[in-house]
Amino acid sequence: MNILMIEDNQSVCEMMEMFFMKEEWKATFIQDGKVGLDTFKNDPEKWDLVTLDLNLPSMDGMQICREMRKVSKTIPIIMLTAKDSESDQVIGLEMGADDYVTKPFSPLTLIARIKALYRRADLINDGADELEGKAYEVETRYLKMDKRTREAILYDKPIEGLTPKEFELLYTLAKSPKQVFSREQLLTIVWDYEYFGDERTVDAHIKKLRQKIDKTGPQVVQTVWGVGYKYDDSGVTP
Repeated sequence: MNILMIEDNQSVCEMMEMFFMKEEWKATFIQDGKVGLDTFKNDPEKWDLVTLDLNLPSMDGMQICREMRKVSKTIPIIMLTAKDSESDQVIGLEMGADDYVTKPFSPLTLIARIKALYRRADLINDGADELEGKAYEVETRYLKMDKRTREAILYDKPIEGLTPKEFELLYTLAKSPKQVFSREQLLTIVWDYEYFGDERTVDAHIKKLRQKIDKTGPQVVQTVWGVGYKYDDSGVTP
């Protein structure tokens, strides 16, 4: 794996460099926000994953995340923040981050998050042989989804700009139409590890997913109050 870590704390960089080496991952460390963004933009395909500090010189993590998403909708992004407030975490997710880790953090925790996020992103793009000759893995009344091409077609229109987590959320819900998924279930399935009850992560991603669905037609991701979410396009009229 080739990781771009944009982090202005030299001690954190040195600590994570040792752990990345242990995993036999390559890593580039940039301590300035704008330089980090330019490094990413110069060769977006070079990177498998980005970790991004919230507070950086010259450009903050929120701005960088937003700009990275304009270049790549699929690059996995983990935001690192010293702020343990709901608003910062939700805003970071809404800007396009796939996950966040609150400082101070255990290096092993970050390694586990990276592995889980990369594994999910890799699975989305994997399996071309398995899907050979199969146009869509998910096909409902109005929705079609193809993991090979990352296409999500709703009402005969593409849902534009889905991040890896948004795609996986919609895929999970639509694969079992009308089944209600609790937030805890979605955390386990989509994030592939326990979030210790942090349901805000699911809510923030559902909000962004719905905003993108709204551009194609009637809403199909429904809230089941007190329980969770479900996909249902049986009662809608485009």
